Amino acid sequence: MSFDDGVQATNCDATKCKYSAVKMGYWQDDFIQYFVTGYERKTPEINRGYYARTKGVAMFMDKFLKKTGSNCQIINLGAGFDTLYWRLKNSGITVNNYIEIDFASVTSKKCFLIKKNKILLQTISQQAIRSMTNTNMSGHREPPGIPVSQIFSEGEVKIIGSDLHAPDYHIIGTDLRNLTELDKKLTQCGINFDVPTMFLTECVLVYMEPESSSMLLHWIAKKFNDIFFINYEQVNMNDNFGRIMLDNLRNRGCQLAGVDACLSSQTQMDSRFVRVGWDSARSWNMINVYEYLPEEDRYRMERLEMLDELELLQQLLQHYCITIAWKGITMADVDHL
Repeated sequence: MSFDDGVQATNCDATKCKYSAVKMGYWQDDFIQYFVTGYERKTPEINRGYYARTKGVAMFMDKFLKKTGSNCQIINLGAGFDTLYWRLKNSGITVNNYIEIDFASVTSKKCFLIKKNKILLQTISQQAIRSMTNTNMSGHREPPGIPVSQIFSEGEVKIIGSDLHAPDYHIIGTDLRNLTELDKKLTQCGINFDVPTMFLTECVLVYMEPESSSMLLHWIAKKFNDIFFINYEQVNMNDNFGRIMLDNLRNRGCQLAGVDACLSSQTQMDSRFVRVGWDSARSWNMINVYEYLPEEDRYRMERLEMLDELELLQQLLQHYCITIAWKGITMADVDHL
């Protein structure tokens, strides 16, 4: 198994873990069932960890959406089989443009699953739905350089191999290390570099070589004028528990090439963001995030399953974090939980 294959396999693992928690009632997700086959119940510690992850990311995203309303863009890097676009739609929340990016081998599978599922397609477009090949609406090849978003009428969906394009939703298959292709594909999605834009990564940057992730984050900071970043990944990886986590991942074929940025909250903020051009950053381990989540919902969640290994849960939460970073005016005052 190649390094990239091992990274891509983590998508299936994460999707199964999220489905396990959803099945147990930790949070509602009506769409994740369409991206998994079979059901494998995970331990209460894993379910609670994914609850904190999902709710924590949502908490910071809500801060962004309250600031911007619908006049914003969301770009989900290394999105895998994430269902956030459908969950937002289901909650009545729309944004100008929602873009998912992952390896083409992952996005092609996601496009296939969407194409064959009426519910997923109808959520993307409530009106006429059309899946097409590499031709435009009249049957001719689209002119080079014209953004895909400009050739759409209301309600049309276009699937081209590993890419999907709709008026407000795009899936693009590309390698985040290839910034030239990333720039080209984002332009095809009708991206607006001046509109407030939120980037989301969940255990993505840590799999990239430090030089590659730094180049990506530097490119984003230079290209976009008003940006907010939510990064969920490992932290405190230089202690005994962190080293055990690293060994387990290596045994599964996953090398954390960017682990040096995950040694502490300070490295998360400085090594990841500040030194490559972002205005500022803040980071919290998941124990802090967990304790800040609404108490009533935490109490409901904690009654779902008995927890035998409280210490294990605490160790897991201590070794993951959410780091936020920003550049521009929209999120400049969001520096606290």
